[in-house]
Amino acid sequence: MSSKKALCLAVAFLSGFAGFAAYADTDGLQAFKQCRSCHQVGPGAKNSVGPHLNGLFGRRAGSIEGVIFSDDLSRAGQNGLRWNRENLDTYLENPRSLISKTRMQFRGIKHPAERAAVIAYLRTFSDDPSNIPEAAPTATAVSHDPAVNQQILAIQGDPGFGEYLSGECATCHQTSGVDNGIPSIVGWPTNVFVTAMHAYRVKARSHPIMQMIASPLSDEEIASLAAYFKSLDK
Repeated sequence: MSSKKALCLAVAFLSGFAGFAAYADTDGLQAFKQCRSCHQVGPGAKNSVGPHLNGLFGRRAGSIEGVIFSDDLSRAGQNGLRWNRENLDTYLENPRSLISKTRMQFRGIKHPAERAAVIAYLRTFSDDPSNIPEAAPTATAVSHDPAVNQQILAIQGDPGFGEYLSGECATCHQTSGVDNGIPSIVGWPTNVFVTAMHAYRVKARSHPIMQMIASPLSDEEIASLAAYFKSLDK
């Protein structure tokens, strides 16, 4: 993945769901094909061998009427299991590692990026994705973010280079700072931007897509992007 494409996706995630749809529609649609023999999703989706997957995020496990679930899955739902990114990732990797006696006869998806693509695709058919906790804006550092080396924080990013890297992102985010349904990232403190991106890069923030997106960015590229978006707050 090129740095320019990676950053366009990364900035979209840092500010919310906007811009993620393109990833979900391509990689996610392709990855979901292996699920189609049992599940439907999207407009007009109905229960098949398994339940339809519309509105999956936040849904209580085993709660769709007209579908026969295993006792273990139904019991897990009654005990409070609701589908989110973390437990879906576990379930897709190996269904029986989450529900020991599940009716889903599926070998699992072993590659993390492929599971993440499926989850991203399913998310687009849930309620407003921006309201899903792991998709929320991250304009402030969180408690588990590791400290970034002061030498990295001291890098003076080149706003011009940052502008070049962020060109595709500007098609989604208003560089004027106006929020038209897509949260603005203009004016983020550079240390916050850099810390967040590094947290994803070292997998301290447990979002597989952001981890994948942030990993190819160099310290200088992150610093330049931080400098560019900060420079717009004038």
